Amino acid sequence: MVTEVEAARSLVFTAAARYDQGVGEPGRFSSMAKLFASDVTMKVTTDAVQIMGGYGYMVEYGVERFMRDAKVFQIFEGANQLHQMGVARSYLGV
Repeated sequence: MVTEVEAARSLVFTAAARYDQGVGEPGRFSSMAKLFASDVTMKVTTDAVQIMGGYGYMVEYGVERFMRDAKVFQIFEGANQLHQMGVARSYLGV
């Protein structure tokens, strides 16, 4: 889980650096970063809930809140499916 989070963080930093430097297509890299980071967030929080078993659903531990918030990240700023199509179009030149 830590490896996936670090990979997502690296992609976000790369997208931000490319945007700041005005290199390449910052929109494509920001879409890839949003898509990957939000999917990783959902996967990691789902895994955390499963690891904790029944405690993962209890409000006192807060993991269930992270999982609900992670789902919102996949929807805000455009659904992930829209970002997937945008990245694909960018690479295909369509």
